[in-house]
Amino acid sequence: MNIGFMALSSGSSGNCYLIRTEHTNVLLDLGISCRSIKTLLAQRGLELKDIDAIFISHEHSDHIKGVRTTMKNTDCPLYASHGTLSELVKKESPLPYERLIELEDGEAVKVGDDLTVRSFRVSHDAREPFQYTFEAGGRKASVVTDTGFVSDSIYHNIEDSDILALEANHERNILLYGSYPFVLKMRILSEVGHLSNEACAHTVVEMLKAGRRPKVFLSHLSQENNTPEQAMITVKNAVEEAGFAVGRDLELRVIKRGDSSEYVTV
Repeated sequence: MNIGFMALSSGSSGNCYLIRTEHTNVLLDLGISCRSIKTLLAQRGLELKDIDAIFISHEHSDHIKGVRTTMKNTDCPLYASHGTLSELVKKESPLPYERLIELEDGEAVKVGDDLTVRSFRVSHDAREPFQYTFEAGGRKASVVTDTGFVSDSIYHNIEDSDILALEANHERNILLYGSYPFVLKMRILSEVGHLSNEACAHTVVEMLKAGRRPKVFLSHLSQENNTPEQAMITVKNAVEEAGFAVGRDLELRVIKRGDSSEYVTV
């Protein structure tokens, strides 16, 4: 049994990910318009009616922009933390409350006959942010974005991933010497901010040292403080300095801000 993954959109302009198995389709985050989601799903031969569940990471606008309209056009449940659901109700009402399902940290839910989704807490300046792992047939896809650092708990949840969308938000020096106000720079660099290219690279190298060989998507790139080329260079250099090689030991892709990614299966 295969599990498939693609980003419909990634970055501060909007985030939405598709995870598929043979029988089940789910979306993670709805940070783009419902119309865009429909168009991008159609490219994979899907309609909104084919979506079996929606998972939301947190309440920031680049993750929930399309919630209200998308929920009007589906009959599926939406899962998130108590804190995230509380903020959604404030920001996006009216919503079909009977289809909003609260998750606990570390809780696993079965979607369809073949997909298990597990939540885990990340460190971001939101009410109660979660990310998720998706498992089917012994294969695993995970997403880690919008976190200031990769804690031991986060790493434990993702270390055996076959596919990993991992945040590479900014290059530290570009951010520090860039035009952002000092307060915003400090927020991004804080433990409730965003992962740098360097921090992303460290996590990838740790997985390789542990014998993992993942397919990695560098995700949630900043428009001002990063480029796809810079993210790739920083992570690739760290991988090679540790004695590994892109192409031999892992597949490494960059999701350009606001773009959809290649569809990958394992």
